[in-house]
Amino acid sequence: MITALLHYQFLQNTFLTGIMIGIIAPLIGSFIVVRRLSLIADALSHVTLSGIAVSLFLSSKLPVLSGLNPLYIGTGFSVLGSVLIERLRVVYRYYQDLAIPIIMSGGIGIGLIFISLAGGYNVDLMNYLFGSVSAVSRTDLWLILAISIAVAAVIILLYKELFLLSFDEEYAKVSGIPAKTIHLVFMVLIALVISAAMRIVGIMLVSALITLPVAASIRISRGFKQTILFSVLFGEISVMGGLVSAFYLDLPPGGTIVLISILILLMAIYIKRFRTGIRFSKKKV
Repeated sequence: MITALLHYQFLQNTFLTGIMIGIIAPLIGSFIVVRRLSLIADALSHVTLSGIAVSLFLSSKLPVLSGLNPLYIGTGFSVLGSVLIERLRVVYRYYQDLAIPIIMSGGIGIGLIFISLAGGYNVDLMNYLFGSVSAVSRTDLWLILAISIAVAAVIILLYKELFLLSFDEEYAKVSGIPAKTIHLVFMVLIALVISAAMRIVGIMLVSALITLPVAASIRISRGFKQTILFSVLFGEISVMGGLVSAFYLDLPPGGTIVLISILILLMAIYIKRFRTGIRFSKKKV
């Protein structure tokens, strides 16, 4: 494996990208789960799929766009979808959950239409759906690096505001925090993370990498900062373990990454029960 990493640039691109995704996906996921917006990752992943399908359609019909990287249009669609969700949450003040299925439905519909127009499912599209060890180009790597730096920087700078809005939105508003602006920025961050992660995990499974490490972390952590740290640790283990497994077994990395994430979650649940059992036994004594 080490020899292959030294000789093949596509493996270097994939593993460097994996390291970055393993950090930013659980990082943003910690705030998503606390705010009970877990389904938003599914909605935006379907919108991203629409962008990828549109890009593949344009590339097949317009020779001048044949070299266009689908990641660009996919990212644009994802960001647009995040803005529309936030706008719909304002329109449906008392039924904010409606925003997510509305955008998800639109994303699925547009995606299916343009997949059909582009000639149906092909190798490129399957790589975007389920991830690929060999699909990450050097251009993708630089774009994902820029996204990772932007996401990490914004979360560090706005950590206090995001924390307050996640746990006590009313208090945050009273404190003078510009809630609408922060919400919009946060939604755009989610869109960027999904666009970045889809090259490794795939559009269909990207929400799992965002939520599963956080779900495992919640079971054993004590405090929100510890939740973030454990989430990132579990995310890195899942991504690195999944990429190595996918390389040796010749499988899509999305599936192997998610399976390792599930195993970590099951272990965390068992550890929590084990701790609870020990404490109960001590109380009896």
